[in-house]
Amino acid sequence: MGTGPTTSTGPVVVVGAGIAGIACARRLRTAGLDVHVLDRGRRVGGRMATRTVAGRPVDTGASYFTVSDRRFAAVVREWRSSGLAHEWTDRFHVLGYGEPEVKEGPVRWGTARGSRSLVEDLARGIDVRPRQVRTVRRRSGGLEVDGVPAAAVVLAMPDAQARRLLGQDLHEVRGVLTRESEPVLALTAAYDARTWDRGERFDGAFVNGNEVLAWVADDGRRRGDDAPVLVAHSTPDFAARHLGDPAAAGPAMLAALGRHLEVGDPVTTRVQRWSLARPTGRRLPTHHLRDGVGVCGDGWGPVSKVEGAWISGDDLGTALARELRSARAGRPA
Repeated sequence: MGTGPTTSTGPVVVVGAGIAGIACARRLRTAGLDVHVLDRGRRVGGRMATRTVAGRPVDTGASYFTVSDRRFAAVVREWRSSGLAHEWTDRFHVLGYGEPEVKEGPVRWGTARGSRSLVEDLARGIDVRPRQVRTVRRRSGGLEVDGVPAAAVVLAMPDAQARRLLGQDLHEVRGVLTRESEPVLALTAAYDARTWDRGERFDGAFVNGNEVLAWVADDGRRRGDDAPVLVAHSTPDFAARHLGDPAAAGPAMLAALGRHLEVGDPVTTRVQRWSLARPTGRRLPTHHLRDGVGVCGDGWGPVSKVEGAWISGDDLGTALARELRSARAGRPA
C-alpha cells in the first residue's frame, strides 16, 4: 500500500513471532537490514502452537496448511526435503446431519514435530527476543517501541492486539485495523487406544449443526505415528461463553466428541483458549504499510490460513525493505 520514507534510526522491530512476523523478518534480513523480533512468548510460533502431551507434540492451533502460491510452495519443498512437513490427507469427514460423509479437497499438510517446528525453521539466524511490548509511538525523532528508537515497526498480530499497542499519534494506522477475530477453544484428548476409525480411516472432521464443536483432528494421523490423540476445536459462540474459565468447558466438549465418535474416557485432557483465533470477513490487501509502520498476519489477504499469513509477512518485508532503501537513498518509495 502507499508509503512514504521514514527518518527513524535503530533496527527494524517486528512485534510478533508467528509465521507472518518471522517471514517478514526473514525477508528484511535477506535485504541486509538489522532486524529484532520481539514476542511475549518464550518460543516462536504464535497460533502455530505445539504442546507436549504424553511425551509427543500436539498441534492445538493451526490444524494443517495447504499450498497454492508458488513462493510458499518453494518453502514447503524445503520443509519436505528436511523431513519437517509431509502430505497428510485430501479427505475429511463431515459429521452432524444424517450419515457421516467423506469429502475430498486440496491436500492438507502435516508435520512430524508439530507446526511450531516450521516457524522455528524459518527463524534460524533471526534475532528473536522474549519481551512484552507496551506501546509503539511516533515522536519528533522518529518511531519508538517502548521508548527505544526503531527504523521501522512491524506488528504481526490480529488487529485488536495491534490497536492496543499503537499510540494516538499513529491514528492513521489504527484507523485501518478494523477486522475482528473469533475465539476458539482447543480440546486435546489422549486415549489408551484408537477406537474411532476401526471401520474406515479417520483423519479429521468438520462438524455441522453442533453448538459446541466445529472441527476434530486426529493428531496421530496428522503426525504420522497413529497415536490415540484427538484435538477438537469449539464453535466461536461456545468459546465466547467460556473464555474466563476454559477448563470448565472440557466436559461439554468431551460429551459432544462422544456423540459423534466412538470414544471412551480419555487418559488426559487439556483445553487451550484462543481469544483471537480466526479473523472474520474478508480483506484483500496482504498487508498495510505507511511511513515505516507495517501490519501483517492471517487477518490480511483474501483467505485466513497459514499460507496467507506467510504471504502477508513476506510481502510486507519486501515492501518495507524497498521503502527503507529508498529513504536512505533520498528517493520517493
